[in-house]
Amino acid sequence: MGEFFSVACAACWALAVVLFRRSGESLPAFELNLFKNVLATGLMVPTILLVDGVSWPAYSSMEWLVVVVSGVVGIAVADTWYLRALNLMGASRTGVVASLYSPFVIVLSILFLGEVLIWWQYFGFVLVLGGILLVTWRQNRRDVSLRAIRLGVAFGAGSVLMMAAGIVMVKPVLESESFMWTMGVRLAAGTIGMFLFLYMTRGWARAMLHYRSKQPWTVIVVGSLLGSYVSMMLWLAGYKLTQASVASVLNETAAAFIVLFAWLFLKEEMNWRRVAGICLTFSGVGLMVAF
Repeated sequence: MGEFFSVACAACWALAVVLFRRSGESLPAFELNLFKNVLATGLMVPTILLVDGVSWPAYSSMEWLVVVVSGVVGIAVADTWYLRALNLMGASRTGVVASLYSPFVIVLSILFLGEVLIWWQYFGFVLVLGGILLVTWRQNRRDVSLRAIRLGVAFGAGSVLMMAAGIVMVKPVLESESFMWTMGVRLAAGTIGMFLFLYMTRGWARAMLHYRSKQPWTVIVVGSLLGSYVSMMLWLAGYKLTQASVASVLNETAAAFIVLFAWLFLKEEMNWRRVAGICLTFSGVGLMVAF
């Protein structure tokens, strides 16, 4: 069941990405991220009460700070950058660039948590970068401009680096405190951080203008539910019921699902370069997490 939930999580997230790509055509990345985070935070409240009851987590002052900063970095900033990359270069390319997540987590764990990198994992990191290069390489194609691809790769790589930093930062707290509470506080911190940003930049009127305009709300709501809530529950179930290394590899199959769903529903191009890039990326990820 753990393997099933891990693959289901990847498929669920991939479908959410395709829906975000469609809704991102009319709703900017920041406003889309804010909406999905508000919705997910609201859903986390009854979930926490159901799983953990009304007792507050026994965080120390430093742990509260770490969880809050992790939420702002890993959710408010990272998710906005991810959605921006999605709008710039499409679902297929963004999905494969996001495969940098596991390598980034491992590298940051080495630097800040004292974990050790085995020699073949360096080779795995090179394979991941090679796969991303194959998928994002543009040669006499006009579907996406070269500038959009460069910006998209920058935003996409930056977003998964921020996500990885947020997870590595909060990992010690996750191991000692309630998972649900920690995820809920991270979501709330990211959401509040985005509201503060709107207040400081006086961007609330602009955001409300987008929310009040005609939007594909059904697509946005379904994508937000799948991407911010359902996939998180499946992710948790996968890690709970199987080995972490196995779950992390299966989670990376999201890149393949994204390319497949983008081809089926968004009519994005499918060619040998993207297929080869996905295979190369999966090979690299497998080497990176096989320890």
